[in-house]
Amino acid sequence: MGRQPTARQRALLSELEDLFLAEGFAQFTLDDLAGKLRCSKSTLYALAPSKEQLSVKVVAHFFKGAAEQIEARIAPLEDAREIIGEYFAGVSEYLKRASAAFMADIAEFPPARATYEMNSRAAAGRIRAFIAKGVQDGVFRDVHARLVAEMAGLIIEGIQNGVVGQRTGVTDAEAFTALSELLLDGLTSRP
Repeated sequence: MGRQPTARQRALLSELEDLFLAEGFAQFTLDDLAGKLRCSKSTLYALAPSKEQLSVKVVAHFFKGAAEQIEARIAPLEDAREIIGEYFAGVSEYLKRASAAFMADIAEFPPARATYEMNSRAAAGRIRAFIAKGVQDGVFRDVHARLVAEMAGLIIEGIQNGVVGQRTGVTDAEAFTALSELLLDGLTSRP
């Protein structure tokens, strides 16, 4: 869809996001979704040409909204420690909204998983930049900051692809909180 969505379409995307976050998306048909949203299937087709593409659009909408909110949250901050803490707190808060069914559906549906992967790579890049800033500003120890940033990226990838959760029994939100604590405790310069 090259044009801007209408107010109704934006509202439907938000309703779909809420529904998918609560219940997942794999089990729904377009008929189910039209009934739950009290709209026609043609209204849903105006958002995306298939249920699969609609699912990807809603997943992308969720991650885009999360990224925008998190970036707004950290924009006024200067201290890299605060930036990392708030960034991961934002990630964790957003992921807490996602049910296990939603996360499982993302993992099982390659196009939706690709959206999460892209978002995770972007998050890892932001963390690398925050670590570099902290080292430059002297609030983080320079202990192979690039290596630590790369390891953080690998952990983010492990969270995203489900390995961390499977091995530890924690949610993605809990894993991001723990990663934040690990990074901040390990990188902060000691007086």
